[in-house]
Amino acid sequence: MQELLHSLLVGLSLLLIAEGVLPFLKPNLWREMMVKAISSSDRSLRLLGAVSMFLGLTLLFLTRS
Repeated sequence: MQELLHSLLVGLSLLLIAEGVLPFLKPNLWREMMVKAISSSDRSLRLLGAVSMFLGLTLLFLTRS
């Protein structure tokens, strides 16, 4: 159980680091991307989310095998 919690915390930490890189390095580009995301349709955002989850699960599966 402790190993699972450790792995989840490592994963969350890496996610936060990855999410913070663009706003730190290029805040204007990040802001423009957020404006585009806000104006996108729900369908487009859901499709992007589904593709992202699929790629993440595939990568996780490949690295854990």
